[in-house]
Amino acid sequence: MRQNGALSYLEPLETRTRGVAVLDALADMIERAGLGIGDRLPPEVSLAATLGVGRSTIREALNRWEGLGIIKRRRGDGTYLSARVQTSRGLVPTMVRLEGEALLRLLEVRRALENDVVRKAALHATPAQRAEISRLCHALIVEVDARRPWRKADAAFHGAIYDASGNPMFGQILLRLDQALERSGESPFGRDEFGLDSFPRHRHLADAIVAADPERACAAINSILDIVEDEIKAIITDGMK
Repeated sequence: MRQNGALSYLEPLETRTRGVAVLDALADMIERAGLGIGDRLPPEVSLAATLGVGRSTIREALNRWEGLGIIKRRRGDGTYLSARVQTSRGLVPTMVRLEGEALLRLLEVRRALENDVVRKAALHATPAQRAEISRLCHALIVEVDARRPWRKADAAFHGAIYDASGNPMFGQILLRLDQALERSGESPFGRDEFGLDSFPRHRHLADAIVAADPERACAAINSILDIVEDEIKAIITDGMK
């Protein structure tokens, strides 16, 4: 079977390395064995024995891939590839590229949801909600311009838009999507510098919602997402910033 033959492409790691070294070895195995989407990986116990690491180390590595949408576990059946895995040949580490590709897949989902959210917010927000969205946008831009941590202010701004849409499920779904995609501690996608170029467009989004203009609101959110998408592509193509 292909999954068992794939083990021949693994070699024991020199040390009991956790994390990136294990994932790099698995990515190399998948590519060299020609495994593709829908193919089953060798059992965890076989991977651990071949690499010379503990089974918990393999499970931790695969948990990370599952969080990125790269694999899917089927209870009692095994672990299957659900996304293409290819090792990096340039300056970008394999895991950075895989994280970036997972973020691009997430952006496709976010774009569909966010367009509906901002359209509904522009149409249905109350005067008080429009004022709060404008205030929170100003507070966010102040934090960004001052180079202070901005994630709490960003969450408050977008949360106010989700509330104004009239459907609280939007915010819950988008939050869970973002939380499901695990980023490594060294990931360039988790740094405060990531996505900074998109923040001036947040003012356009707030102004469109305040003006009750759904078309302008959709154009603004798409512009924000386009900037983030271009930055992700630049990182995984040109190297870590």
